[in-house]
Amino acid sequence: MISEVSGREAKLLLSSEEISNRVSQLGREITRDYKDKDLVIIGVLKGGFIFLADLIRHIKLKIEIDFIRVSSYKEATQAGDIELITNTGISLRDRHVLLVEDLIDTGVTSDFIKRTIISNNPASYKTCALIKKRKRREADITVDYFGFEIDDKFIVGYGTDLAEEGRNLPDIYVIE
Repeated sequence: MISEVSGREAKLLLSSEEISNRVSQLGREITRDYKDKDLVIIGVLKGGFIFLADLIRHIKLKIEIDFIRVSSYKEATQAGDIELITNTGISLRDRHVLLVEDLIDTGVTSDFIKRTIISNNPASYKTCALIKKRKRREADITVDYFGFEIDDKFIVGYGTDLAEEGRNLPDIYVIE
C-alpha cells in the first residue's frame, strides 16, 4: 500500500478486491441488458482504459471496442475547456453504444462526449463509469451503470491520475 503520490498524501479508498468484485457485477448487468443487441463499447482515454479492459472480460457478448480521447484539464487538477483529441473510428449509426469512463465528476466532459457520439445517430446511448462523484452536476447527464458513488474527493489509481502519476496503482486512493 502506498502513502503518497506526486508528493501528496494518499489514503486508501477502494481496494483492488472491491474494485474487481464490482467490475464483475457490472459486466453481468451489461451482458443481461444488451443480450441480442449490436453493442459498441467506447472507452474514454486515458483514464478509462484499465476499467474498460477489466470490464470487457466480464461481458459475455459479441462486442466491438473503440476509443475516444478528450482533454479537459489544463493543469493537474483544474478543469479547462474540453477538446476532442481523438474521435471514434467506426460507424456508430444504428448501433447500441455504451461509453465507459473512469469517473463522472461535473458531467461537463461526459455531456461533450455524449453530444459527439449522438451526432453519429446510434440506436441507443448509455454511460458506464467506475466512479460517480456525489456533487451537483454542471451538465444534465445520466450514469446508467456505475461501480461506486463517492464524495467529491480527488482520487488516483486504477487509471485515474495526478499529473500523469498513479494510473498503474491497483487500488484507488484519495489525495489529501
